Amino acid sequence: MQRMADDLMDSYDEELELEIDDRDVDENGARRPLVDQAARHSYFKSLFQLQGELVKLQDWVQQSREKVVILFEGRDAAGKGGVIKRITQRLNPRVARVAALPAPNDRERTQWYFQRYVSHLPAAGEIVMFDRSWYNRAGVEHVMGFCTDAEYEEFFRSVPEFEKMLVRSGIRLIKYWFSITDEEQHMRFLGRIHDPLKQWKLSPMDLQSRVRWEEYTKAKEVMLERTHIPEAPWWVVPADDKKKARLNCISHLLSQMPYHEVAHAEVVLPERVRNPDYFRQPVPEALIVPQIY
Repeated sequence: MQRMADDLMDSYDEELELEIDDRDVDENGARRPLVDQAARHSYFKSLFQLQGELVKLQDWVQQSREKVVILFEGRDAAGKGGVIKRITQRLNPRVARVAALPAPNDRERTQWYFQRYVSHLPAAGEIVMFDRSWYNRAGVEHVMGFCTDAEYEEFFRSVPEFEKMLVRSGIRLIKYWFSITDEEQHMRFLGRIHDPLKQWKLSPMDLQSRVRWEEYTKAKEVMLERTHIPEAPWWVVPADDKKKARLNCISHLLSQMPYHEVAHAEVVLPERVRNPDYFRQPVPEALIVPQIY
């Protein structure tokens, strides 16, 4: 029983590791301390409860053969990846998967704009989370001049019809925008600059997003106004507080699904078959990973 308890705690430590990784820095590059113990315990308790509900949601999606698409959009460093990590952390990757597409290649740029996203849509019994989506055209592509004005306008004509078609086909489509302030993004970028483990997250596009803050704001406002439709409305997540944003987003996501707990047959661990003539061969020392720790 103690070994089982240790294994359970090891599983929960994964969240603590992520939490340590998420700490920010101040203006001088110094680490901000972790929150107080009571607040941490409250956060973990709520998170584990919500993750338990996500497991029930996963079972329901599999049993009912539902198709679910969740879009996560927002400014750079808004916390999209953090909430996606917490959603998928205890789910089956064969059921709940993440689509994070790179910039289109030369061939993809000649295709119908939505074509490369369609191949990632779910089959029955699957949940797909897009870490950025076709809304790249309404944001970074428009602001950075990667698309023409005609392509930008065509996107707004096409996307409502595209999403209505997805919904009519039986896909549940949920769209989240993670909203952070200018000051909060500034602090999170400092965290990435001063943390060697996070520097890979910075790109030239991220740095340009600071320069073009107001242009991105205008683009976001136009996007929300022109693509907020009854079939697929936008939901805005206030995200200056990462923990609250995660909990609120997951809670809201669960509220959008008519899921229920799926009954499972009792699992009985069978006895291992033991054959008297079986002998386990020793592993050669040359194959064993050095025990440094």
